Amino acid sequence: MAVDNLDTRILRLLIEQPRTSVREYARVLGIARGTLQARLDRLERDGVITGTGPSLSPAALGHPVLAFVHLEVTQGHLDEVGEALSAVPEIIEAFSTTGGGDLLTRVVARDNGHLEDVIQRLIQLPGVVRTRTEVALRERVPHRVLPLVEAVGRTAGGPG
Repeated sequence: MAVDNLDTRILRLLIEQPRTSVREYARVLGIARGTLQARLDRLERDGVITGTGPSLSPAALGHPVLAFVHLEVTQGHLDEVGEALSAVPEIIEAFSTTGGGDLLTRVVARDNGHLEDVIQRLIQLPGVVRTRTEVALRERVPHRVLPLVEAVGRTAGGPG
C-alpha cells in the first residue's frame, strides 16, 4: 500500500498524540474531517494501522526482566509448540525464524529466578529440543515505526 505525505502526517499525529480526537487531528492538519476519516479507514483496511489500544509496560506490571529465548524444535512440531507458547503469559511475542533456532520468543519475568522458571517450563514443552537465552540489559532503541513511516512517505511523495 502506498503511503503519501498526508498519510505520513496523519500517522505522525496518531503516534505523537494518540489521545486526540479525529476533529482535532483534522484541524491540525488543515483538512476536512471526512477526508481524515476516509484516510484512517483506508489505513486500517490496508493493515497499516493495526491497533488503537494503549502501550503497556511489562516492567511497570512487575516484570522488569526482558529476555529473548530461542527455541529449537523437533521437525514437524513447530505449530504445536507455537500453540503451547500462547499459554505462557510471560511470553509477549514469538516468531518463527531462520538461523540457529526455530522460534524466537520475547519473555518477561519478575526476576532472574522467575525467568529460570519460565525457561524450565519452555524446555518441558513437547517438541522443544533446547533453548538459548539472551537477557536484555538496557533498551537502546525503543520500539518505533515513525522513522520508517517518514522514509516511506518521503519516497512516495503525493498530497500533503
